[in-house]
Amino acid sequence: MHNIQDIDIFEIGEPTGNASSPWSSLLLFVRLTTDDGYVGWGEAPTELMALSVYEEIRHLARQFKGKDVTMIRKNIEDTYKHEYWLPFSMQTTAALSAFEMASWDATGKIYGMPVYKIFGGEYNQKVRAYANAWYDECVDPDEFVAKAKKTRNLGFTAVKFDPFGDAFDSIDDIHIKHAREVISALRREMPDLDLLIECHGRFNANSAIRIAGAIEEFHPMFMEEPVHPDQIEGLVRFRQATRIPVALGERVLDRNLMVRFMKDNLTDIIQPDLANFTGLMEGYSTAMMARGFGIEVAFHNAYGPIQNAATLNMDFVIPNFLIQESFEEFWPEWKKKITITSNFKLENGYFKITGSRPGLGIELNEKLIEENVVNSMSPYVPEEPGWVVKGTFKIKH
Repeated sequence: MHNIQDIDIFEIGEPTGNASSPWSSLLLFVRLTTDDGYVGWGEAPTELMALSVYEEIRHLARQFKGKDVTMIRKNIEDTYKHEYWLPFSMQTTAALSAFEMASWDATGKIYGMPVYKIFGGEYNQKVRAYANAWYDECVDPDEFVAKAKKTRNLGFTAVKFDPFGDAFDSIDDIHIKHAREVISALRREMPDLDLLIECHGRFNANSAIRIAGAIEEFHPMFMEEPVHPDQIEGLVRFRQATRIPVALGERVLDRNLMVRFMKDNLTDIIQPDLANFTGLMEGYSTAMMARGFGIEVAFHNAYGPIQNAATLNMDFVIPNFLIQESFEEFWPEWKKKITITSNFKLENGYFKITGSRPGLGIELNEKLIEENVVNSMSPYVPEEPGWVVKGTFKIKH
C-alpha cells in the first residue's frame, strides 16, 4: 500500500503580474505525497476560473486522502460515484485530472518506470510539434509573416493562429478579407509551412462556412473548433459544406461525450486536453477508440510544464498521433524555470525522449513554486477576451 498522506495545492502566477497569455498566466499544481515518501505532481487548467478549480481540488482532496495512489482506476471510479456533476463540470474534471496525473507520476516512481513505458512503451520515435502563442501583437499580414519566419527558424514546420481579429459569432466581408490576406501571405511566403487555423469555437455555422469557402484554396491542415461547441447541428452543416479537416475536443470532457463526434463523422482530429479530460487513462482510451474510426489525435496542451510532460508521455505511445501543440518556446522565463530536468526535449520542431526518469519524467523547482504562490483570479480585460493571444483581437480597417 502507498497511501496518500499529504495533498498540497499551489496556485502560482507571473512574478511581474503581467499576463503573457491571459488563459495561462496562472498555473494550478497538485502535489501528492504518500505515507512512504513518494511524490506525484499533477496540473489543472485555470481557464479563466482559477479560484473555482482550486476550491474543487480542495473538495476532491477529501476523497483522495488516505487512498492507495497506485489504485488509479478505482480511485477515479469512486470519484465518479460521488461527484454528481461529472462529467459536465469542467471544474470537476479539471480537478480530477490533476489528481489522476499526480497519481501516475507517483506510481511511475514507485515502480521505477516512466509513464510512457507503463502505457506500452514508445511507438513514435519522435513527436512533431506545432507552435502556438508565437503571434502575439500580430494584426497585419506582414506582422504575421515576420513572426512566422522567426518561428520557422526555431525548427517548427507547422503553426496555429487565429486571423479573425475581433469577429464573434458572425463575420463580415472586411474580417473575411483580412483573414484571407493573412493566410494568403503566410502560404505565399512559406509554402512548406503547415497552417492550422484557430477559430476558438466562436462562429455560427453560416459564418464558419463562409470562412472555409474563402480559405480552402490555401489547404490548411485543419480548422479548429469552427463553430460554437454547443451547436452540434451547425457543425453537421459545416461538415457538409467543406472539405477542410476539422479538429476539436478541448472542451469535450470525457470519452463518452467524444463518441458522437466520431460516430457521426463530425471531426477528423480529436484534441482532448489531459488536464480537463479526467486524465491520462481517459485520453489514452479515447485515442484507441478514435483509431477504430481512422481519426488522429492532437492533444490540446496550453498550460504548464506538468501538463506538457503528461501529454508527451501519451504522444509517444499512441499509433494515431498526428501533431502536438507546443507553447513552451514562447513561455515567459518564470514558467520555463519551473522545470529543472525532463525526459523530453524540443529540438528543431520535434520532441524526443532524452531521459528515463520515472513517473511523468520531470523534476520541478519546488522552491520557485513555493515562492510564487498567489491567490487571484485570471486577468480580465474588457476589450480582449481572455482566450485570445495577446494583442490580436482587432484588425486595422
